[in-house]
Amino acid sequence: MHPEHRAPVQTSGTPPERVSSFNAQSLKHNADRIRGGYNQREGNYTQGGTSLHLHHQQQQQRKHQLNKSGGGMRGAYYTSEESVRERNFQQQDGFGPSRRSSKGSDNLPDKLEEALVLNDDSTEVSVESHSKSSRGKDVRLDLFRGHYVSSQRVRIRRRELECRYDIDDMTPLFLAIYRSLIPAEEEKEKQKQLLVSLRKLVNKEWPDAELHLYGSCANSFDVSNSDIDICLAIDDSKMSKSEILLKLADILESDNLQNVQALTRARVPIVKMMDPVTGISCDICINNLLAVANTKLLRDYAQIDERLRQLAFIVKHWAKSRGVNETYRGTLSSYAYVLMCIHFLQQRKPAILPCLQEMEATYLANVDGVQCAYFDQVDRIRHFGAQNNESIARLLWGFFHYWAYCHDYANDVISVRAGRNISKQLKDWTRRIGNDRHLICIEDPFETSHDLGRVVDKYSIKILREEFERAADVLQYDSNPSVTLFEPYVPRSLQNGLQSD
Repeated sequence: MHPEHRAPVQTSGTPPERVSSFNAQSLKHNADRIRGGYNQREGNYTQGGTSLHLHHQQQQQRKHQLNKSGGGMRGAYYTSEESVRERNFQQQDGFGPSRRSSKGSDNLPDKLEEALVLNDDSTEVSVESHSKSSRGKDVRLDLFRGHYVSSQRVRIRRRELECRYDIDDMTPLFLAIYRSLIPAEEEKEKQKQLLVSLRKLVNKEWPDAELHLYGSCANSFDVSNSDIDICLAIDDSKMSKSEILLKLADILESDNLQNVQALTRARVPIVKMMDPVTGISCDICINNLLAVANTKLLRDYAQIDERLRQLAFIVKHWAKSRGVNETYRGTLSSYAYVLMCIHFLQQRKPAILPCLQEMEATYLANVDGVQCAYFDQVDRIRHFGAQNNESIARLLWGFFHYWAYCHDYANDVISVRAGRNISKQLKDWTRRIGNDRHLICIEDPFETSHDLGRVVDKYSIKILREEFERAADVLQYDSNPSVTLFEPYVPRSLQNGLQSD
């Protein structure tokens, strides 16, 4: 292989000065050769430097022919791309034909995953017809997204890839991004000021009621300019939850709070409002005390090792930039990403975070029949991860490498509660039940029957995995990953509109 096509991967006996001769253009070329991706400048997807936009019509015709003959959607989209990838990976990673597994053993994991991803409905629905229905998920309108997920054969080979030699040099850049996302102290003070004011207002009507901050504004993972979530804990058997919300809305309006709305028919009924003094928007729910317990658990984990907040802030920023942080569009919530980060740091060797629910319980609460118990005296274990000196840049690479190439989507559930992966079979999360699909499984630490990934469907799982792979490749090969990683994803429909203007 020509030297300029080699990736800056650390290998035994390869001195750094030999790798440092690679320029930015060759790094980008190398990444593009390995996998297709979205070209921000050109406004299209590329495969080995070739525009897929130019060949979209031919691909659609080929897809129709293969589907007609029994090839299926995935085969129609993936056959030519994966063959290109295979040749590139054999050259790039040193896997020649003699090291290939047998065809049968390579295809079995793929078939298992395809059965989960593509057959969660009794009948197959085309991307075009599906985009016109179900929850209005706009991501469906971009037919160029979600078609670049590596085969199981490629994923197995990529698992052995070592991190680039200069990854630790990028830590200052990522820490600068993290610091830019932290809310200012002034903002936190305004949140406290609003909470105190609301408590006084609510206690005039309900003297025994309590207000609790919950969610990202209280669990240490909120970014700048975030809204806040408040739980009204009240024991009033004379009124229904809807009646309490309507009464609360009247109380808030009487104090000149703005944009007050009582959403009594929402999945989680809330009152929305905005405080004109602080400029903070707020959602208030009733007796959602399990969310308050979850908030405390995450806040306690954040106090053990600062790398958790650093990793979670950066991952959440990436998810927002790439448009994969919206549950109503079939992707994951911020809460799910934080749990993924905790689980990842529990798995490091040596571990950076312990499993608090496996330790002697010092916090006990029974919330609506759910037992919440864990070790919350985190001041005693602040140096738990001291033996692991991995930088945030290396951990970020490891996080995306794990979700791109190492996680077993067909069989595993990540469990912060257990501090390890557990089996889908044990939880009976191997099939679709109603609207709950279990294509990426993230167990809630207290409400263990709740899968945070249940909203991800057979289309959005491909988008998520494609984005995990893109992030892993950017961190491995890109000359400026702290910029490229967060390049906003622009849907094809918006690009066409901008070009026509």
